Amino acid sequence: MTRLRRLLVPGVLVPSVLVVVAVAILVSLGNWQLRRLAWKEDLIAQVAERPSLPPVPEEAIFTGDIADLHYRRIGLAGHYLPEKEVRVFTSLPLGDARGPASGPGAWIMTPFALDAGGTVLVNRGFVPDRAEWAPPPEGTVEISGLIRPDDPPTWLTPDNKPGEDLFFSRSIAAISAAKDLARPVAPMTLDLLASPDGPALPQAGETRMSFPNDHLQYALTWYGLAIALVAVFLMFAAPRLRGERAENDMQSGLR
Repeated sequence: MTRLRRLLVPGVLVPSVLVVVAVAILVSLGNWQLRRLAWKEDLIAQVAERPSLPPVPEEAIFTGDIADLHYRRIGLAGHYLPEKEVRVFTSLPLGDARGPASGPGAWIMTPFALDAGGTVLVNRGFVPDRAEWAPPPEGTVEISGLIRPDDPPTWLTPDNKPGEDLFFSRSIAAISAAKDLARPVAPMTLDLLASPDGPALPQAGETRMSFPNDHLQYALTWYGLAIALVAVFLMFAAPRLRGERAENDMQSGLR
């Protein structure tokens, strides 16, 4: 009861409630960053290992767990649909580029009709702004690339411009609907591998293989803010609680 009465000291109760709420939020943010850290480390491990694994069979993209196939190699047979080709805005930093082209530009996404039925969105590579690029080969061809996850838009993604064949995420649903792709549409996209026989543009083989991983730093920051907030509150509350105690002792002595 004594501790409860101390918290009821004028000017201490409301700040103490606010501090408890704020600390709970900060700790929750730290815990969320730790969960993100585990996810990011798993992603980095996948990117490092999976491209070197044996190629997966074509039918696996419709029948298997696609999440287990991300960044795996696969070969496909079919033909391109150049009339349904779109651009997806991107910016390729110079330090991340494997070829000579970099900077602002677009991924060239060309639907690929499989001989076995169905359609896959193929990222043929990067093209800088205002640059021309080669059309896809005609007729039946065999292609090889890395399986990539779907990339649905977020609330920060700008509105697509389907009338200009310009999109701002590699969203399978958005591109499929805009181009009326024949179903089934694979729940993944394919990043075309670079080939010495391929065109200079689009610049293939640009799958991103490195990811920033600052989640531990962010988690420690949130936890540190929680500790600092508690320390500041104690510095704020301690003199008030001591003053209240001294006043209570004085009143008790006068009785």
